[in-house]
Amino acid sequence: MDDEKTAPTAPVDADAKTADTGTETSGPADADAQTTAPARRRGWDRSTRTAALISALVALPVTVAVAGFTFTALTPDEPAAEPSPNESIQALGPKSNVPVQMAAEPLAERPATVCRALLSKLPSTVGELPQRLVTAGPEQNAAYGDPALTVACGVPEPTIPLTDKVWVVNQVCWYAEEKIDATVLSSVDREVAVRVTVPKAYEQPLQWVSPISEAIVGSILTARPVPTGCQG
Repeated sequence: MDDEKTAPTAPVDADAKTADTGTETSGPADADAQTTAPARRRGWDRSTRTAALISALVALPVTVAVAGFTFTALTPDEPAAEPSPNESIQALGPKSNVPVQMAAEPLAERPATVCRALLSKLPSTVGELPQRLVTAGPEQNAAYGDPALTVACGVPEPTIPLTDKVWVVNQVCWYAEEKIDATVLSSVDREVAVRVTVPKAYEQPLQWVSPISEAIVGSILTARPVPTGCQG
């Protein structure tokens, strides 16, 4: 029994042992791979973060620019300044609502009746000048626009020099006198004279008496004799 020796154990292949136990064993190459993999992942993570940061920095100005463009696009334009009512001679309304200063001379019965008839037929606008209130004699005076174009009925007839011209507008004969700030037109062929004062701001003064002439024809009789220059 004492002499009985234990038989030497044969070397076992490491691969076979692994196969028998079903346990994987990592060799030196595998260890290197496992050691390198985390390092590579860390490097990849660092590169990814850097790229993301650069993208964010680049995208930020673009976003701000887009936001600014959107704000500008959505902001309404500044309202345009409204034109002054007296920028042109064809103003839609007077700048002043104050009654126009006009004198009202006492009239005899017939002229007073004729003038009331005329005032009832005058248009509410002359051109685009709206009618305004007057300080005196609304039954014989009228005014339009600003500066005021005025109409006065029952005035004295003007004295016309033989060499001066008269103008027929819509069947009414007018005599024109040029003043510093206005053209004064007086009817010279009617039983009651009418005077229209057209400020220099309004060009071509004869055109402004056209609608007034129509009202005169319908309310004031023609005088006899008619001035020679008024006969067409």
